[in-house]
Amino acid sequence: MELQELLGTIKTGKIVDQNEQYYFVSIAGFTFQLDKQEVKTDISEVQGFLYENQQHHLSLTTKIPQIGQFRYGFGEVVQVRTDLGVFVNIGLQDKDIVVSLDDLPELKSLWPKKGDRLFIAIKIDHKNRMWGQLATTDIFQQISRRPTTNLKNKDVTATVYRLKLSGTFVLTSDYYLGFIHPSEREREPRLGEVVQGRVIGSSFDHLNISLKPRAYEEITPDAEMLLAVLQHQPQGKINFNDKSSPEDIKQYFGISKGNFKRAVGHLLKKHLIIQDEDGIALKVSDKHE
Repeated sequence: MELQELLGTIKTGKIVDQNEQYYFVSIAGFTFQLDKQEVKTDISEVQGFLYENQQHHLSLTTKIPQIGQFRYGFGEVVQVRTDLGVFVNIGLQDKDIVVSLDDLPELKSLWPKKGDRLFIAIKIDHKNRMWGQLATTDIFQQISRRPTTNLKNKDVTATVYRLKLSGTFVLTSDYYLGFIHPSEREREPRLGEVVQGRVIGSSFDHLNISLKPRAYEEITPDAEMLLAVLQHQPQGKINFNDKSSPEDIKQYFGISKGNFKRAVGHLLKKHLIIQDEDGIALKVSDKHE
């Protein structure tokens, strides 16, 4: 068996030697070091994850990471090097896995940042170097759930896994696939960025997600206060409008008449309220939200 076939996999080997710090484990003609602190009693065989550490020593760990050759999982980005790629922590104490710049977006502004998440497996090149391999769309389809019909308007947390001109592809924390059209975001999210959004629709295999706030979340504090007052009225109405006296407005709302008029104008513009000579009221469709 070649070393290329061993790295990034889980194997069992025999302990053939030791020193004060390490056991030395023989597997397929190669010797891997195992930190003695990982095992509490003398053993003759051990199973573990095989890799080459940062000092280029062949190593075995019994603390098996989720990610390996042909095994995908999320790892956290811990370092970015524009000349090489991004380093991902997969759970090894003395080795981070690099996702090559060749596999990252051309625009470095869309590269993952420290703290972002990438869904990767390990691949080994002809020089026996371990690299992070980004999951393909097929992999995400295999691990995802089919959307249900009761998710509309639900808040979701999602990780960006693919960037295209048509939009942003994400995987939610509940393992639904999602798509964000460019019109439903203020900026293009980074690869690996965790975003907060809401479901605005769905199809057979994915959710349509918006990163834009709901209409009531976009309004000013005064308008938000006025909307809350209306929502707490039994009929969704109050007997105030732009003809009301400054004194009455100040006493009831605690704001000036100018601020009140701006708040009313904001809510009218958002089509959240209606105004007439009797006062202002929630639009019918908003009363029971």
